Amino acid sequence: MKVIELHASVTSSNDKDAELLRNELTEKGVFLINLMSSAGSGKTTLLSKIITDLKGKVNVAVLEADIESDVDAKKIEALGATSIQVHTDGMCHMDAGMTRAGLEAMDLTNIDLAFLENIGNLICPAEYDTGAHANVMILSVPEGDDKPLKYPLMFRESDALVITKADALPYFNFDVEKAKERALFLNPNIKIFLVSAKTGQGMQELEDWLCTNLAL
Repeated sequence: MKVIELHASVTSSNDKDAELLRNELTEKGVFLINLMSSAGSGKTTLLSKIITDLKGKVNVAVLEADIESDVDAKKIEALGATSIQVHTDGMCHMDAGMTRAGLEAMDLTNIDLAFLENIGNLICPAEYDTGAHANVMILSVPEGDDKPLKYPLMFRESDALVITKADALPYFNFDVEKAKERALFLNPNIKIFLVSAKTGQGMQELEDWLCTNLAL
């Protein structure tokens, strides 16, 4: 398992760097998704389900960003997907320069869909353009339906909201309609998916949305 140690980008022109990276990936036919959520929301579990479902149809790569460890990258690699682990030197987010460094260490030949599994928190990752074509955030049922009220920037900056662990709804006081209403108030254009990677609920709709974006 290859692990890359990254440091904060020294450039102050992150937005410019992000746009350049996005254009380069478009030319290569790679659609990059910046996947954000709090720790423990189920990012890796969701990615594992997507990779398994799309195997043989879409070639997927995952850039795993963590402060330490290579646990998640090993899980993804075991599924047959291209994966690399990056360590962020204590930084709580990825920026465009760091994303570029991670992607350049990967073989993106024949890759259609790439995920950046960003650092697990609902604050810092929303503040930086990584060069991704789309920002997707996860809100898991156990976290509660009030997160749009507490972390509005994350919802404003995301193109899609994936409400995960739908199978746990009977056990938690989570109001799906309130969560949707609050998210749409902050971002009227946000796409919302209710899914369970465990049971497969809602996964087809989410995966169809992902695949429609591959035409770039």
